[in-house]
Amino acid sequence: MRSGKGAIGFCSKTAIMLGSAGLFAACMAPATRAANPETASPARERSVENAGVADPQIWSTATDPVPENPAIEARIAELLAAMSIEQKVGQIIQADLGSVTPEDVARYHLGSVLNGGNSAPGGQAYATGPEWLAEADRFHAASVRPQDGLPTIPLIWGSDAVHGHNNVIGATLFPHNIGLGATRNPDLMRRIGEITAVEMRVTGLDWTFAPTIAVPQDDRWGRTYEGFSEHPEIVASYAAPLIEGLQGEVGDSDWLTGSHIIATAKHFLGDGATEGGRDQGDSIVSETELRDIQAAGYIPAIEAGVQSVMVSFSSWQGRKMHGNRSLLTGVLRDRFDFGGFLVGDWNGHGQVAGCAATSCAQSVNAGLDMYMAPDSWRDLYTNTLAQVRSGEISMARLDEAVARILRVKLRAGIFDAGPPSSRELAGQFDLLGAPDHRAVAREAVRQSLVLLKNENDALPLRAGQHILVTGDGADNAMKQSGGWTLTWQGTGLTPDDFPGATTIWQGLDHAADRHGATTELSETGEFDHRPDVAIVVFGENPYAEFQGDIDDVAFRDTANSLELLRNLRGQGIATVAIFLSGRPLWVNRYLNASDAFVAAWLPGSEGGGVADVLFGDHDFSGRLSFSWPRDATQAVLNIGDENYDPLFAYGYGLSYAAPGRVGPLSEDSGLATESRSEPGLIYGRGETPAGYRFYLAGSDGAAVTIGGTGAASGDISARRIDHVSQEDSWRLSWTGAGTATAAIEAPAPLNWARESNGDIALEVTWRVIQAPSRSVSLMMACGDNCAGQWEIGGLLGVLPTAEWTTTSFPLSCFADRGADVERISTPFALRTAGALELDIARIALGSGNEARQACP
Repeated sequence: MRSGKGAIGFCSKTAIMLGSAGLFAACMAPATRAANPETASPARERSVENAGVADPQIWSTATDPVPENPAIEARIAELLAAMSIEQKVGQIIQADLGSVTPEDVARYHLGSVLNGGNSAPGGQAYATGPEWLAEADRFHAASVRPQDGLPTIPLIWGSDAVHGHNNVIGATLFPHNIGLGATRNPDLMRRIGEITAVEMRVTGLDWTFAPTIAVPQDDRWGRTYEGFSEHPEIVASYAAPLIEGLQGEVGDSDWLTGSHIIATAKHFLGDGATEGGRDQGDSIVSETELRDIQAAGYIPAIEAGVQSVMVSFSSWQGRKMHGNRSLLTGVLRDRFDFGGFLVGDWNGHGQVAGCAATSCAQSVNAGLDMYMAPDSWRDLYTNTLAQVRSGEISMARLDEAVARILRVKLRAGIFDAGPPSSRELAGQFDLLGAPDHRAVAREAVRQSLVLLKNENDALPLRAGQHILVTGDGADNAMKQSGGWTLTWQGTGLTPDDFPGATTIWQGLDHAADRHGATTELSETGEFDHRPDVAIVVFGENPYAEFQGDIDDVAFRDTANSLELLRNLRGQGIATVAIFLSGRPLWVNRYLNASDAFVAAWLPGSEGGGVADVLFGDHDFSGRLSFSWPRDATQAVLNIGDENYDPLFAYGYGLSYAAPGRVGPLSEDSGLATESRSEPGLIYGRGETPAGYRFYLAGSDGAAVTIGGTGAASGDISARRIDHVSQEDSWRLSWTGAGTATAAIEAPAPLNWARESNGDIALEVTWRVIQAPSRSVSLMMACGDNCAGQWEIGGLLGVLPTAEWTTTSFPLSCFADRGADVERISTPFALRTAGALELDIARIALGSGNEARQACP
């Protein structure tokens, strides 16, 4: 545990807008960690019973910049007097598009809907602009339908537009926040906010769940890329301009209206400091560090007029934020003078002690104004209504919550705006991915690139060169865009899903024509004409939220990129590595195998920005906003830490004007055991993660671990086969002479409660060689007399024979059929008494976008 030393305080808006690396020098002390982690702080002096209870008096104060509007306040009072209790309860509940209909909105008076990462109009995974606008009209019409003399209150629609309007096909996709942090450019954030707001208005949506103003401290966290920096100075400098870009400036005639929308500062509070970097975990930092580091962006956000704040899934010192009155009310409302409304995160209220997703008076009483209850909303409505009637939730607290929601709706002109399709910019679909929008995104890509190494005259690229472009990320818009892109995890997409986008390869190919060079694309690294230089584009596969949590910061290479670099360099070809990632990772071996190495983060749709810099049209200007690890154990590595020893320090970045040398570097990861497993993997590339056991069990009861070149036990056997690479898969053969099982055992019980709640699925990549002769059970076991079972014999019987396919099985279905998802001991088991021959290449947790099965 680290504790803060010295109160940061907060700069004026003018100072924050300066945006330089040392912007706080004149108005605050830099954030540091105490050399002694046991330094006294108010939090440490409290009893265990009061752990997680803040002392608002030690927090800075702010002032809500929005003046009281007497007309709005009178309208709120009038509405509250006319509304029924049922209508008031409906206003504080938000349902997900995948679990609610327009008719539900009208019947239950719901105040808001959202589209989760995997929700889109018509039950699709993602949709086009016209489909979004038509759906917005349908839900709006339902919300204003006259009912028994009650006042009509339009709903608002929230969407995770976190790097552009990223749920809509053809929209501009900006670099994720980690790349934007490297630009050190607050004015660019303002322009990105403006463009995102315009593209959302085109589709009829009026509220984004952005920006994320977390300050990530542990790079194992799967949401690291949603943070701008490990240091609060960048986060605080970006909060106001980005919010003002989205919402407009307080006092302007088009604030929250016209081409602007409602913004959200998230996630309050401590989401960037959880122990072990675990998403939805516990931040056990001192109150000083919580205040000075994790809260650094909130006063600038509030003083910019942000109208909603999203509560974090995480806990502080064991107390869930969704039930922490001392922070939600004592600090955010009373100390920071926040005048908007507090919205929860996806069923986060259900994690509060004593609560369930369908019942949690504690959250509203703590200060929450709107429950995000995506699929639990109906029972939550019933229970909340009963709690108001019983007095467990006072009428005064309910009225306060409703008033805050109404106030924002009135400020944003929602009551008088008419149907979404009638509003300013609506239906102007040529603005989605418009050339001037893409130009700003391309500029952001250029400024975000950080040059870590450049030797042997590898860069810039030059006229007359023949350039090989290779690697699995070279011509891959999905990989370069990362999570929160059309789907929640950003996976399962095709090139056709990115109209107008430019991959890194396409950008290089176009630039080569301009510069008198030639190019050749080859994902495998083979070439027809010997290149002068090879550009190898590789990195992390897309992920979002807890699906991206990892155990250490070693890069898991799923595409043999290191072998590719070494092979090309071994032939005397200059190698340039373009590394796509959502966090700094230990890549010393890749740095050693490269003449030049560029941290490109997750650049989004405008891959041409990479070519602009590689060809020297623009110099590298990006500087690390996160420290880069020297070995794979340095997951917690932040400027100001005691014994700070990064490979590349916070602020590092080379350029053509300021070159430097690197290495050779140690290739010792520092890990006792290295695993090649990517997040969520249970089996892949012919092996299971460290500690897992893949075994066969025959009808005789004997169990044999699968390993070496093969294994057999009774009526079942396994042998290695090739899929993508040599011997990376297993062929499992059941004879049909008796009941036999192939199973994977975890080293310790797995708690998949959050994955099950988050709609994650078990994804299996397999190939049927011989269809089953009898029924087949897919199972998850959770100890003695505890298992969830799914009959899949019929499915296997209709899958195409001898053809690889991926099938997804929602975890929630196993829970419904008896599996205790908090203690899964066997995450995968196949059992049959019949004959069956099946190849298995990969088993992993994923978003379930491919061949998702309905629950049996």
